[in-house]
Amino acid sequence: MNTFGTPQRVLVRGEGAYVWDADGARYLDLLGGIAVNALGHAHPALVQAVTEQLGAVGHVSNFFTTPAHVRLAERLLEIVTPGGAPDGSRVFLANSGTEANEAAFKLVRRHGDGTRPRVLALEGAFHGRTMGALALTHKAAYREPFAPLPGGVEFLPFGDVAALADAMDDDVAALVLEPIQGEAGVRPLPAGYLAAARRLTADHGALLVLDEVQTGMGRTGTWMAHHGIVDPDGGGTSPVVPDVVTLAKSLGGGMPIGAAIALGGRAGGLLGPGQHGTTFGGNPVSAAAALAVIETIERDGLLHHAAVTGKALADALAGVPGVRTVRGSGLLLAAELEAPVAKEAAAALLDAGFIVNPVAPDALRVAPPLILTQEQAATLVDALPAALATAGLRTPPGAGRAEETP
Repeated sequence: MNTFGTPQRVLVRGEGAYVWDADGARYLDLLGGIAVNALGHAHPALVQAVTEQLGAVGHVSNFFTTPAHVRLAERLLEIVTPGGAPDGSRVFLANSGTEANEAAFKLVRRHGDGTRPRVLALEGAFHGRTMGALALTHKAAYREPFAPLPGGVEFLPFGDVAALADAMDDDVAALVLEPIQGEAGVRPLPAGYLAAARRLTADHGALLVLDEVQTGMGRTGTWMAHHGIVDPDGGGTSPVVPDVVTLAKSLGGGMPIGAAIALGGRAGGLLGPGQHGTTFGGNPVSAAAALAVIETIERDGLLHHAAVTGKALADALAGVPGVRTVRGSGLLLAAELEAPVAKEAAAALLDAGFIVNPVAPDALRVAPPLILTQEQAATLVDALPAALATAGLRTPPGAGRAEETP
C-alpha cells in the first residue's frame, strides 16, 4: 500500500553483521533492521531455537500456555530491573513495540479510572503508529491524518524538568518516556530528568512508563537504558525503577515479539481477564527466539561488548570532519552532521556497502547488531569522509572535533 516507499535494495541473505542483495553486493548492516537484529543475521543459537520450537509446537491459543511463554516471562522479570522485579509484577507478551505500548496505554487508562484523565508525554516522542500509541507520538505528520486520536495526552518540552513539575498533578494517570528518543534523532534525556520524573510521578500517584522498545535488551550496554541512569538524591547509585517498561525490537532478534512489563502489584494488577488480548502475541516460536537472545547476550558478554564497541565507535565518529557531535549510548548512536545532508550521505554509504539511517536531516543513526566488532565499525569511520564529500559536505582537513558521547 505504498506505506514504505520504494525499497532501496532487495536483500536475500545475511550472516553476522553483513547482508547481501539480489545482485550479490555485500553490506555492513549498521541499522540491524532498525535496532532489531541483536545477534545479527542467521545466528546459530537463534536458528536452532526457532527450528526446535517450531518442530515441537508453533502456536497455541491463549486458552493455553507453553514452557517458552512461562520461561520468557520469568527471564524478563529477572532482567528488567537490577536485582529482579518486585512482587506482583506481570508480563503481557505482544507482537511488536506499538502493541506493547498499546497494552501500556490500557494499563494507564485503568490506573486513571475516570479520575486521572491526563497522560503526559514529550515533544519528539515516538511510541508507535497504532491509534493508542499514535496518540502518544508527537510528530504532527504521523498524527494529523488520523485525528481524532484517543484524548487526554499532553506533550511537554523535551528534557525540561520545570515544565514537567508545572504539568504534574494528582489528575495525571501517567508520564510516558523514552530514555533515549530514537526516531527524534537519538536524543538522550538530560542528566537528572528521569530521576526527577520518578520522584514527581511517585509524589502524585501517577505511573512512570518507560518505552524501551528501541533502547532495551542490551542496546545501550545495559539490559535496559534506564539501568544506566541513577537518582542523584539516592547517593548517585540508586537506579530509577519505573512502573511499566515496554520492549520489542531486539527482544526477538528478528522474530516479531513485544512485551509490556508491569512492575509491582499496583501496576501488575490493573488488567484482568478479558480486558486485553492477542492471538499471536508471544507465540512459542517468538518466545523461544527471545530466550535465545537473552541467553546469548549473557553467555557471550554482549552487554559489555556493546558498551565498549559503542564507545569506540562514538569517539571515532566524533573525530570525522563534518561531524558536529555524536549522541547516544552503546550501539544506539547518531552522528550529527555540520549540514543537513544525512539523506545524501546515507545513499552514498549504501553505494559503498554500509547500511545506516538518516534519522534527521542532519543526523545519521546507527543501531547495528550487538555482535558488531570494532574492526567492522572502523570500516564505517573510514568510509564516512568520502560519503560526506559525495553528499556535498566539504570541510577543511582536521575540522572534525571529538566529543564524548553521553
